[in-house]
Amino acid sequence: MHTENIKNAITCKNVSYAYPDGTPALNDINIKIQNGEKVAVIGPNGAGKSTLLLLLNGIKHGSGTIKIFNYNLEEKSFRNIITLVGLVFQNPDDQLFCPRIYDDVAFGPLNLRLPESEIDKRVTEALEDVGLEGYEQRSSLHLSYGERKLAAIASILSLKPQLIAMDDPTSNLDPLHRRKIIRWLQQSVLTCVVTSHDLDMIVETCQSVFLLNRGQIVAYGLVEDVLRDKKLLEANDLELPLKWQI
Repeated sequence: MHTENIKNAITCKNVSYAYPDGTPALNDINIKIQNGEKVAVIGPNGAGKSTLLLLLNGIKHGSGTIKIFNYNLEEKSFRNIITLVGLVFQNPDDQLFCPRIYDDVAFGPLNLRLPESEIDKRVTEALEDVGLEGYEQRSSLHLSYGERKLAAIASILSLKPQLIAMDDPTSNLDPLHRRKIIRWLQQSVLTCVVTSHDLDMIVETCQSVFLLNRGQIVAYGLVEDVLRDKKLLEANDLELPLKWQI
């Protein structure tokens, strides 16, 4: 599917979700994210950030309408949507499970039944994109946590998605690999939706931000406007980014 001329990558209308015990996680979410935009979703623990990403990927199902590019997220269009949306989990060990990094990155294209030559090409390109060229024969068990995070991103890039959702991509990273993730986000031309507590990373990588709390959108705006609002952030158990703290 060619998405270049489609204005919105994500449209959520009246989206709600409750856990199996009935506890609400998201309530009446309405958002639009433009094609090519990098958007952050922030909020305290339990705000509903990760749940929102799982809904966008079709892993969880709530009420309301979610549209990914030109497809409504529903059973009959799910096969199309999973080729458009890539989800990078917070813990890379939830994503890497094969004997070699090559196999992890090739897993998605292999399940698309692509030719072997195309799979090889995609693995090479994805690893190069995240700076892990030459890691094909290595085991994720022998990589640092930061390297595993990059390998998890590569395992999604090999599917050539148009939209990538990342759950707290810089959490628990050393400064070197945090910088590598930031650099990748800055250079990527994909539509990106990023949840994070790392507000300084968001300042460097995203154009706009949604603030969630208790399953509702509390604020939305340009990163500069929302993340400089000390009272707003503190009212939602957050602090100003370090670069803007006096």
